[in-house]
Amino acid sequence: MPVPPRVSLITLGVADVERSTAFYQAWGWPLSPASVPGEVSFFGTDGGFLAVWRREDLAADARQTLPGNGFRDVSLAVNCRDREEADEAVAAAVAAGAVLVRPAEPTDWGGYVGYLTDPDGHLWEIAVNPAWPIGPDGRPALPR
Repeated sequence: MPVPPRVSLITLGVADVERSTAFYQAWGWPLSPASVPGEVSFFGTDGGFLAVWRREDLAADARQTLPGNGFRDVSLAVNCRDREEADEAVAAAVAAGAVLVRPAEPTDWGGYVGYLTDPDGHLWEIAVNPAWPIGPDGRPALPR
C-alpha cells in the first residue's frame, strides 16, 4: 500500500505554546477545541491542521535532539487568490507579530511572493500563483 497523498497535520516546534497560539489566533485562524491550553494547540486550515507544540516535547516524541536555530530548509505557504489578498495577508501576519523577511513582490514567472517568519523563526511564504487558482474549497488547484 502506498503512503496516502495527503498532509493531515503540520506540527511546529515552538518555544512558548501560549505565545504561538496567540500569534496564529491573531492571523484569524480558528483554534480547535481539541487543543490543550499551554501544551498543544491545533488550528483548522482548508487543507488539514496546524499544531504548535513545545519544541522539546516534539523532539522527545520523535526521539531527536534539538537542532540549532536558523534556516531549516523548509517553508510553509499560504496561497492567495490575488495580490490584494496576499498584501492583506502579509499585513495581518506582520500586525500579529510576524517578521517580514521578503516583501511581497512580482516574480519573474508571473506570480507574487513574500516571506515572513513566526515568533519561532518558522518561514512562511505568502504567494499568488496564477497557474494555481484557488478553488471553492480554499485549496490551490495544480495544473494537470
